[in-house]
Amino acid sequence: MLCEGLQGLRRHAMSQKQERQQVIQELVATRSVGSQEELRQLLAERGWEVTQSTLSRDMHDLRVARIPTPGGIRYTTETSSGQAENRATLASLMPQLFQRLDAVRELIVVQTVVAGAQPISEAIDSEGSPDVLGTIAGENTILIICRSDAARERVSKRLLSLARR
Repeated sequence: MLCEGLQGLRRHAMSQKQERQQVIQELVATRSVGSQEELRQLLAERGWEVTQSTLSRDMHDLRVARIPTPGGIRYTTETSSGQAENRATLASLMPQLFQRLDAVRELIVVQTVVAGAQPISEAIDSEGSPDVLGTIAGENTILIICRSDAARERVSKRLLSLARR
């Protein structure tokens, strides 16, 4: 009997989480949301009181990302733009967001405008280049780990070329 009660509570909690995440997706898709606090307040207006940590986990689960736009920074998801293929390409992002590049051994450090690192890093990762082992992005800095010095040279040249367009 007690076990059935716990299972029921788990199902209820899961359905609440799914409903809450659905509301988050809707808000991000239909509003220009610029901060987690703004999103938390919009959720509260709809009856969803959440902590910042819960909201952060939900945003991570939904793959909500901050992107720079002409109107300022806003949140978006792959589904809020309709399709994953609408994601910005590296060629379109570099001229807008790139500031400078420095490299040593197999590492490249790219400096971007504020909030520019995540979109560029995601674009680099999504290309699946055999020269790139992976990226780590902060607010305005990206660390690119390459497979070799020669790979670093190729990636650096390409990034600089794209940034000049």
